[in-house]
Amino acid sequence: MIDRNRLGELLTRERATYADLHPTSARHYADATHLFGRVPMTWMNKNAAGFPLYVERARDSRVWDVDGREHVDFALGDTGAMAGHSPRPTVDAVHRRMSELGGLTTMLPTADAEWVGAELTRRFGLARWSFSLTATDANRWAIRLVRALTGRPKILVNAYCYHGSVDESLIVVGPDGEGMMRPGNVGAPVDVTATSRVAEFNDLEGLERQLAHGDVAAVLMEPALTNIGIVLPEDGYLAGVREITRRHGTLLIIDETHTFSAGPGGATALWGLEPDVLVIGKAIGGGVPCGAYGLSDELASRAEERTDLDLVDMGGVGGTLAGNPVSVAAMRATLEHVLTDEAFARMIETATTFTEGVQAAIDRHALPWSVSQLGARTEYRFASPAPRNGSESAAAADEDLEDFLHVYLVNRGILLTPFHNMALMAPTTTVADVQRHHEVFEAALTELLG
Repeated sequence: MIDRNRLGELLTRERATYADLHPTSARHYADATHLFGRVPMTWMNKNAAGFPLYVERARDSRVWDVDGREHVDFALGDTGAMAGHSPRPTVDAVHRRMSELGGLTTMLPTADAEWVGAELTRRFGLARWSFSLTATDANRWAIRLVRALTGRPKILVNAYCYHGSVDESLIVVGPDGEGMMRPGNVGAPVDVTATSRVAEFNDLEGLERQLAHGDVAAVLMEPALTNIGIVLPEDGYLAGVREITRRHGTLLIIDETHTFSAGPGGATALWGLEPDVLVIGKAIGGGVPCGAYGLSDELASRAEERTDLDLVDMGGVGGTLAGNPVSVAAMRATLEHVLTDEAFARMIETATTFTEGVQAAIDRHALPWSVSQLGARTEYRFASPAPRNGSESAAAADEDLEDFLHVYLVNRGILLTPFHNMALMAPTTTVADVQRHHEVFEAALTELLG
């Protein structure tokens, strides 16, 4: 249906247009000779246009680049800025802590921490909480804890899951149905099959088969896959995961870092999940680095009873900057005043408008694509029906097509997440913002398909 020659011509044109529109970004990138990969973090080279957009300032749902161009931001820091850029309550709380009260990092608790823990319990149901600076760290520490408590060495994840840069998660299902190293895994400390098992999302039989080995401490999973396109759980799947894990004496860790978009208590509250551990990061600090993991009351008591475990000093859990006064103040302000229950209702309503508009465009052009929504997050994939697991979603990738749509959009002031076709709604995202996306999206499809 898509003329690949036409696609190539349009992609070349749009990249040339991008270079013309963003000369200052191009110059900054060319001059960045002291940065590995020319960027602060190498994944910033994942862009559709040949060099990254350099930001001058950002506020609410808008980003202004160094060439003075304004963009409606649906990427929102790949969830890190789901509260919007620099939300005023968060900025005020951080400013007060930094300028008035002082103490950016002290290795001492503040009263804000208990408020945040209580609020996370209200939202997600887990009884006891500990803080980190990233969800990756929270996942690492949760993994160490469940290994210690169960005496089992392995962690099971889903193929093409997202748990940050956790070594144990970089495994996919191979052609023989067993685990293999995820393509692109750099410098793995050991063969990932020595630390991990893997099952496809939505595959209870595969999960049962892997847990039958009796060596899995915990299943670490997203309640919906999010970093390979949104892959939603089928009816009964998550309940089946919980029943199977309990039957095999395996703990369940739910990672809500991205699926927090589902609602104020993430997918855990929305779907009534019962994890032993819950991990979250990014959005809860309004853009200030933070993460957290919660333990069920039973698991926390079980850990505290283990006098042989060093959970204070050299147990491999914790970091000097974790739980610092600034990040804790940011979490409290964001949860109390920005990402509120009422804000989520508006965000989800806006996302529904986005989803309906994209689906209408897909139908209008008779494209074999699908669009999936998870609360305030929505994403289209070049497959229909929607993929039911990570491997199917990975197989549906079309890099040139994705790049064309991304660079076409950015040239007309619309930012999507650079890693995939995800759009996220902040409390400040408007229906007018969504309609602007739809106008540009429709224009791109019309040019591409004729």
